[in-house]
Amino acid sequence: MAIQELKINTGRQGLYEITDEISGFITKNKISEGICVVFTPHTTAGITINENADPDVVRDILFGLEKAFPDRKEFIHSEGNSAAHLKASCVGSSVNIIITNGKLMLGTWQGIYFCEFDGPRSRKVTIKVIVDADL
Repeated sequence: MAIQELKINTGRQGLYEITDEISGFITKNKISEGICVVFTPHTTAGITINENADPDVVRDILFGLEKAFPDRKEFIHSEGNSAAHLKASCVGSSVNIIITNGKLMLGTWQGIYFCEFDGPRSRKVTIKVIVDADL
């Protein structure tokens, strides 16, 4: 079993691709087969897998989430970031990726993203790989 924590400093809102850091961790630890769990412990941030070829997709995701979950005067959460909590709940806090032949089993256009909905912040992402011997 291998584990690592990434630190990410974010802007107000954004998607930050972390695929290379995760792939590097797998290579460095010589992991050939297993499951990679990517998790963030923050309630106003998320983890997702989506297209990494066209940067307009990231813009459209943020635009769509803002339309779906706008800040509203009716929210009563005292910190004033209810929209960020809703976006994070919708996106989710983790993803699992199969590792085979030493590589993440991602589609041709897929990347792994840390999603910031309430920055700027200093954030954490934990990567844990479970190999067959751990099961």
